[in-house]
Amino acid sequence: MAKVIEGLYYSESHEFVRVEGDFGFIGITDYAQNALGNVVYVDMPEVDDEVAAGEEFGAVESVKAASDLYSPVSGTVVEINEALEDEPELINQDAFENWIIKVELSDKGELDALMDAKAYEAFCAKEH
Repeated sequence: MAKVIEGLYYSESHEFVRVEGDFGFIGITDYAQNALGNVVYVDMPEVDDEVAAGEEFGAVESVKAASDLYSPVSGTVVEINEALEDEPELINQDAFENWIIKVELSDKGELDALMDAKAYEAFCAKEH
C-alpha cells in the first residue's frame, strides 16, 4: 500500500500540496512514484512562472514512462526543488519530502476541491 500523509491535499492526478501559510509545496504522491518506477528526470517550470489549478506545469520521466504534472492549485512559482535536477531519484526515495515546486497560493479556496488523506486512500484503492 502506498504511503498517504495526513494534513496534505491530494488531486486525482496524484499530486499533493503541503500548505505552509500562503505557500504550497507541490509534488507527486507515493502512489504516483510507485506507478512510475525509477524517476530519471523532472521537468520543472521557472521561478516566477504562474501555475493554474488543473493545468500542466511540468513532467516526470521514469524508465517506464513520462507523466505530465498538473498543478492542484493556482499561484506563482517561488522556488523549484533544485536537488531534483541532479538527483531525480530522490522522488522514489521519499515522494512527500521531495516536493517539486513551491508556489505562493493565489486562491486558498481551491484547496476545498482537493481530497484529504482518507478520501485519497479510497480513490487509490478504486484505481487498482
